[in-house]
Parts: sequence; C-alpha cells; structure tokens
Amino acid sequence: MADARIIDITLDEATIVWRNPDIEQERRVAIFDLIEENSFKPLRSWEAGHQGPYRLALSVVDGRLSIAVKDEDDRPLETLLLGLARFRRPIREYFAICDSYYQAIRKATAGEIETIDMARRGIHNRSTELLMERLEGKVETDFATARRLFTLICVLHIRG
Repeated sequence: MADARIIDITLDEATIVWRNPDIEQERRVAIFDLIEENSFKPLRSWEAGHQGPYRLALSVVDGRLSIAVKDEDDRPLETLLLGLARFRRPIREYFAICDSYYQAIRKATAGEIETIDMARRGIHNRSTELLMERLEGKVETDFATARRLFTLICVLHIRG
C-alpha cells in the first residue's frame, strides 16, 4: 500500500553548531508538524517500488544539503543532494527577520509584531517556493511539507 509521507526526520547534530531557545522551539514545532501531516514522494525510490513511508536524515555535506531517504525499517533508499548557494540569501533574510520577530514579541506592540510576522511569512513562503523548484524532478511534495523542510534547513545553518 502506497504511503508517500515522512514518519521520522533527524538533523545531523554535528552540523548544528549553535542553538538558542527560540530556534530549538522552531525546530521542535517544524518536526512535530511535519510528522503529523506531510506529503513526500521521492521519485526514484517510488519508481523502484519503495512507496513509503520514509525516514529522512538532513545534513550539510560540502556545502550541499543532503537528504538521506530511508524506508520504514531504516534501510537506505537514496540520497538527494541540493546545492545551497541559491539558499544563502533567503536563509540570511529569514534569520534576520526571525531575530526581529523574537525581539518584537518581547517588547513591541501587537501591530508591530503582526507587521514583522507578515514579512517573516513572506520570506518563508518565497524560500519554500525556491525549495520546491529545487526538488522538482526529485521529490513530489506539498507546500506545507516544503515549508517545514525549509525551516529545518535553516536550523542546519545556524552559526553563533
């Protein structure tokens, strides 16, 4: 029975160099939401007869995003590699707006918070569209799944 979804996702702990409580919360929420509801169909694995569910391991290797796709029993199926050069600016913009948002929720007015949050969502959505373009021909996924994956890609890029 076909089950094109992610049932588990891990981030390479060695890749994550710096953390703070806000980012940890973003990571936890993204993983929880992703596991609860997602659509993920790696095309090569699917065509080879592995029709889910999948376990993913995300890491950054030699400046590229590595998405190790495994079956339900943790057997390797394929590894997708995506160049990250096109994501550098969106990731920087996303970090900057998130920092502004976290500062705002501590001391700004509701209107100011809403304005920053709208900008944050806009950057996140544009970055998600870019990720979906980069996954085209490799993975079929929906916007919500790609959005959460982008959040996790950002977590892998945190520097203190």
